[in-house]
Amino acid sequence: MSGIIGYIGNKRVVPVVLEGLQRLQYRGYDSAGLAVIRDGVLQIRRAKGKLRNLEEVIRLNPLDGTYGIGHTRWATHGAPTEENAHPHRDCHGTVVVVHNGIIENYLELRRQLEAEGHRFTTETDTEVIAHLIEKHQNGLRAGAEEGSGRATSLEDAVRQAVRQLKGVFALAIISTKDLNKIVAVRQGPPAVIGLGKDEYFVGSDVPAILYHTRDLFFMGDGDVAILTPNGVKLTDFDGHPVTRRVQHISWDPILAEKGGFKHFTLKEIYEQPRAVRDTMLGRFSPETGQVFLDEMDITEDDFRSFREIKIVAAGTSRHAALAGKIMIERLARVPVEVDYASEFRYRDPLVDSRTLTMLLTQSGETADTIAGQREAQAKGSKTLSVCNVLGSMVPREANGTIYTHAGPEIGVGSTKTFTAELTALYLFAVYLGQIRSLLPPGDAKALLVDLTALPKQLESVLQKDEDFEDLARHFYRTSDFLFLGRGVHFPVALEGALKMKKLSYIHAEAYPAGEMKHGPNALITDGLPVVVIATCDSRSADSKLRYGRTIANIKEAKARGAAILALVTEGDREVTEMADHFITLPQTNELLSALVEAVPLQLLAYHIGVLRGCDVDQPRNLAKSVTVE
Repeated sequence: MSGIIGYIGNKRVVPVVLEGLQRLQYRGYDSAGLAVIRDGVLQIRRAKGKLRNLEEVIRLNPLDGTYGIGHTRWATHGAPTEENAHPHRDCHGTVVVVHNGIIENYLELRRQLEAEGHRFTTETDTEVIAHLIEKHQNGLRAGAEEGSGRATSLEDAVRQAVRQLKGVFALAIISTKDLNKIVAVRQGPPAVIGLGKDEYFVGSDVPAILYHTRDLFFMGDGDVAILTPNGVKLTDFDGHPVTRRVQHISWDPILAEKGGFKHFTLKEIYEQPRAVRDTMLGRFSPETGQVFLDEMDITEDDFRSFREIKIVAAGTSRHAALAGKIMIERLARVPVEVDYASEFRYRDPLVDSRTLTMLLTQSGETADTIAGQREAQAKGSKTLSVCNVLGSMVPREANGTIYTHAGPEIGVGSTKTFTAELTALYLFAVYLGQIRSLLPPGDAKALLVDLTALPKQLESVLQKDEDFEDLARHFYRTSDFLFLGRGVHFPVALEGALKMKKLSYIHAEAYPAGEMKHGPNALITDGLPVVVIATCDSRSADSKLRYGRTIANIKEAKARGAAILALVTEGDREVTEMADHFITLPQTNELLSALVEAVPLQLLAYHIGVLRGCDVDQPRNLAKSVTVE
């Protein structure tokens, strides 16, 4: 969950590395540091806390170099102190490492190295890597004569060292004994190589290098990349050449900047109409209602043959999956089960060739989701991913992918992720219903007409942002929230509660509204804010039935002193008369209502978090992409 950046080229290295770290702060912010080499001399600067602390250290004690590596840390081993900040080096100060991941056998390796005379100065697992590489680099290069003083090349020393490591890791390494070279390694967490004009980059994520080049490739597990001023070579851990497809990323770099918004989170909330529009673009015919899915190595016969679908996801993606379950079961009549990614592989899941396993992941690099994918594939299941990052690990290993086109998402809260994934799931549900002959063309076309109208409806909700800010002033001093919903609205309630926790640090819980009598009623005290999702699709008898029963839940909560904040459909009279506060939303079909309802809950949590002085872009103790378990 840490961030890595490395650069070798003609530019001044320190500004390039600091710029990359700024764009990787969402991956970790307990400490930061960089190491550069100039004329064979190594210099390191590190600081506890956020990146601005490192920038101040460098202002007071400048450094320069021709190549280097940097790191922003989310602590796993050792407290977030300057001593434990990366980069880490061996006791002789010749090898320097930055690391994302966890080394499971580091204590065993540390004891072995200490017995050989190595001295350690930190609590981290990463320091072991530097010592191991230094040990192998000081060994004889193959074919060298005793006493020749020729050290093993850095890449050979790295290959020897990583074969001793157990765990997951992405690394960038430099050494004063093998100059003008950066060696990068991937085994688990993401690593991307950028290819510029006479300059080369390694990073944990695309935004770190996007301002310098859009030509890149994602390293695979077991890859070793050697970056020099002359280019990039790629091998496996045994030194055999490896080839990865170079991709041209179409994201506009400006999408990774705030664009005039106070926070990335607010900018990304406002980008949702575009993200939804781009995700649906070109994927269906408005005339016929036919949905088209590309990037598929799964045939229509396969889709017709599946008896069940398992969806594996974490966090916000899991909430989208819960809504997607309702969409797929409603339109395609296939049983769907949604699993926590962190639990899926540990319960020996019942999947086989008749099961389609779907993976929902913004980054395509979430460790638990990758593990779940591989577990399903090992049992014979085909896998279909819904992902935002072209060429990342999950899509590469999947039999098919529906890419969302949300663009870079920097805010840890994940807002665009939810609505873009819901858009992809809705399209998939319509597609599956069509090829299973359950959706007549007219019905499919009507569903897609509703989807086409959605971006403008989201824009109309965003125009009410000042109303949400006013509501935030009523609630930002509270200590608890309760969110309620029925049917497809319950996953939205879960997502609303999650956003409130992440962005404002307020305790929030979500329940199906029908479960109130089974426990949640005991939580209600005078003034407790209860957010009730009470929208209604007047064209649907089921929706009207749920709406009526939700009204009964509102009356129960009101009778116990709750302060009701209701999300209602435009024109609603009954709920608006009961609620203490209400938000009116445009009407759409019930399956798409989840997208419309998510936006006001995101804005409410955002504004409450700002009023409470929270770091809404980088909530405490969290990181954007959970790349280790």
